[in-house]
Amino acid sequence: MTYTTEELMVVAAAREIQDHEVVFVGMRLPMLAFAVAKKLHAPNAVGFYECGIVRDFPSETLLYTMGDTPNVIGAQWCTTTNHLMYLMQQGHVNCGFIGGAEIDKYGNVNTSYIGDHQDPVIKLPGSGGAADIASLSQRLLVIMNHEKRRFKEKVDYITSPGYGDGGNWREEEGLPRGGIGALITTLGVMKPNPSRNELELLSIHPGVTLDQVKENTGWNLLVSEQLQETVAPSKEELEVIRSIDPEGFWTGKKKEE
Repeated sequence: MTYTTEELMVVAAAREIQDHEVVFVGMRLPMLAFAVAKKLHAPNAVGFYECGIVRDFPSETLLYTMGDTPNVIGAQWCTTTNHLMYLMQQGHVNCGFIGGAEIDKYGNVNTSYIGDHQDPVIKLPGSGGAADIASLSQRLLVIMNHEKRRFKEKVDYITSPGYGDGGNWREEEGLPRGGIGALITTLGVMKPNPSRNELELLSIHPGVTLDQVKENTGWNLLVSEQLQETVAPSKEELEVIRSIDPEGFWTGKKKEE
């Protein structure tokens, strides 16, 4: 079966979710990723949604926002964001999803300012709950478009901390846990190198070349010696995505087989 890049990203993100995990589900592609994981390999995962909804099974209907009525109906708990943040502070969230405007080689994410924060070229939406998710989840999953202007040697502003300047930065700054677990992009998948906490390219998507990834990365990219091709979505994974998003609202127009 053919598939879009967005569908591949959903599947790559879903594979990062493990059974019995509590997942802080983000908007757009992460909502589909949680559904794929829950239905196929993580039946006991629980989803936290930033608006205060807790679900142990994903909505069968396409969600345009996490607060849509189908996400409320059948939820296990409809509470406040504060309640979910309290649980996150206690370490009960295994992984959290965010996106960003910029990211650097240590997984620091910017959603606040482009340029000097005192006189920015562009003022972005800011943190929302992203800084909390990055600081307090046991690990962070990031989904982004892979473009050189977004993948910078050093982000203009750290909204959501990754590994700071590398090494033991998080421990030195008093962050109790977390750090980026995986970065899923339109070109490949990166994870932090265990010895230096710098992002390392582990896989490139089918049809993408290593040169393309390097050309669209604003630093000297660390590449795994075991670099692989991202495993294509299975028929079952695509069926879950397309049953929820049949028109490709979040995942782009599907190609014919």
